[in-house]
Amino acid sequence: MFSLRFPVPLVNSPSSHSFHSHFYYPLYHRSQTQGLAVTKRGSVAAPACVALRDDAGEGTSLDGESPEPLPDELSPELMPKHVAVIMDGNGRWAKLRDLPPSAGHQAGVQSLRRMVRLCCSWGIKVLTVFAFSTDNWVRPKVEVDFLLKLFERTINSEIDAFKREGIRISVIGDSSKLPESLQRLIASAEEDTKNNTRLQLIVAVSYSGKYDVVQACKSVAKKVKDGDLYVDDINENIIEQELETNCTEFPYPDLLIRTSGELRVSNFLLWQLAYTELYFNRDLWPDFGKDEFAEALSSFQQRQRRYGGRHS
Repeated sequence: MFSLRFPVPLVNSPSSHSFHSHFYYPLYHRSQTQGLAVTKRGSVAAPACVALRDDAGEGTSLDGESPEPLPDELSPELMPKHVAVIMDGNGRWAKLRDLPPSAGHQAGVQSLRRMVRLCCSWGIKVLTVFAFSTDNWVRPKVEVDFLLKLFERTINSEIDAFKREGIRISVIGDSSKLPESLQRLIASAEEDTKNNTRLQLIVAVSYSGKYDVVQACKSVAKKVKDGDLYVDDINENIIEQELETNCTEFPYPDLLIRTSGELRVSNFLLWQLAYTELYFNRDLWPDFGKDEFAEALSSFQQRQRRYGGRHS
């Protein structure tokens, strides 16, 4: 197995610490998908209820797993505090195998489980994942319904492990569009894990960066209307306090990873990504595993983030 990496020029974005002027785009494909066995054409062997573990209980649950050692090439002092991920490519992964989109989404959940475990093991404090965009509501109803039910099953199957493993779950996005049963489940999960500090898993559902900025502006406007805030007092900090990522101590991702080879941020965390390091990977999300994540982190640790400043 080999990999080729070509530096792709990026415009320097002002960073508040230090930053490098390109990102690495690893051109390789390595199948890492676990918990979903592809059999003959058009069929798939998968657990009856795929979540962040499998029903067989064969060591795939977060609960009770041994920590994953930090790869030698990574420095614990240089680990990002907040990693964001656009989990792209589930549908294409399934299509390449002549499987329905649902099989790709099930495989994608297994990849998310791996990512959560690695973040817990390697000292990353916040993991934000783009699970369902406001734009995804236009997809076929059967696919949307499956995704929402899969999300609900995932929370139900993993909530006890989250509590035991010290993982806090937060959900951002326009929850008013979600089924009431899912809204109640999210509220319960957030309440049950609110004091956990090992890792905060932020799941963006019915979310977009534009929506986030608009709802923040509406909130600020209401405070002005109610006499709680003067227009002249509005600044970046005021807006940031109203963004949905105000649920975390570290609202700005240090590193954004996007899988599947697409080179765009797709309306995700538009305000919060102002100084984020970008890393694009060709692997489809279900194939993104430990080695791919370690390579993304290694690329991050080699960069200099200046946040608009200049090194002497």
